Amino acid sequence: MPRTRVKICCIASVDEAMLAVKAGADAIGLVGEMPSGPGPIADREISKIAKAAPPAVSPFLLTSETTASGIAEHLLRTGVSTVQLVQHLSLAETLSLDRVLLSTRRVQVIHMEGPEALDLIDKYEPYVHAFLLDSGRPSADVPELGGTGRIHDWELSRAFVEKSSKPVFLAGGLTPDNVGDAIARVKPFGVDLCSGVRTNGHLDPKKLDAFMGAVRTADRHR
Repeated sequence: MPRTRVKICCIASVDEAMLAVKAGADAIGLVGEMPSGPGPIADREISKIAKAAPPAVSPFLLTSETTASGIAEHLLRTGVSTVQLVQHLSLAETLSLDRVLLSTRRVQVIHMEGPEALDLIDKYEPYVHAFLLDSGRPSADVPELGGTGRIHDWELSRAFVEKSSKPVFLAGGLTPDNVGDAIARVKPFGVDLCSGVRTNGHLDPKKLDAFMGAVRTADRHR
């Protein structure tokens, strides 16, 4: 079985990025302006961190923009080549994005609020390179678009992985203690987390190493 990729999100500085790289992360998440949740940093800082990332590590720009022009402008300001779309786009904007972002890798976040999440595979699959399953509530009065620290229904996530032909990242409440079970049950392409490897808001080297160790142990038993 291929190894599980690891994306460490809510990276706040070059030092945190290098800490994640040293631990073996495959990707780092750089959070732009959001209506709620942890980790947003200025576009200038996102650009600085993205430039410092080594070639083997992919920076992801998390954007809450919902128009093709807004997303394209956010990418130009930050210089990131992979975009994580945390909100839903209309078909018209999706098609416009397909014409504008020819070389940009696109990851669509699906918030696993219920079985209807499976219906979104057909909507987005032709236009994205991967999915990321999270535990937000985009329809809340103050939309939650990630970083909740909550686990969702992993059986539903497993069904999503089985139905989709694209790589699927699993997020939402993952920690060193539960990621092995998550990998065994969901069998995702990759895992993604923010708060599970932090202490008082800062990336914790011990938790990070424990998480990476748990992922590798789980991979040996897949």
